[in-house]
Amino acid sequence: MRQALIPEAVQAAVDQLPGWVFVDDSLKKTYDFKNFREAISFIVRIAFSAEELNHHPELANSYNRVAITLRTHEAGNKVTDRDVELAQAIENISWV
Repeated sequence: MRQALIPEAVQAAVDQLPGWVFVDDSLKKTYDFKNFREAISFIVRIAFSAEELNHHPELANSYNRVAITLRTHEAGNKVTDRDVELAQAIENISWV
């Protein structure tokens, strides 16, 4: 079972993840794209990374916007190292 990170550890990780925030016991970021096609392509790329890590984000899409929320259910819906790892993987996705 994954253990929740202490808030200071989460904030230290967020400081290394451009645009991500730590709010409501979650890591969150919203991405804006040129159009719907780019947004959906990004979601598909996220799916491959999520499957590799066996950790799946909450995704919301509205036209050209993708909002991501990361937290670990088995850790009481808190942030764990697994969430940080997925956020880093998402940051490394090339969508241009």
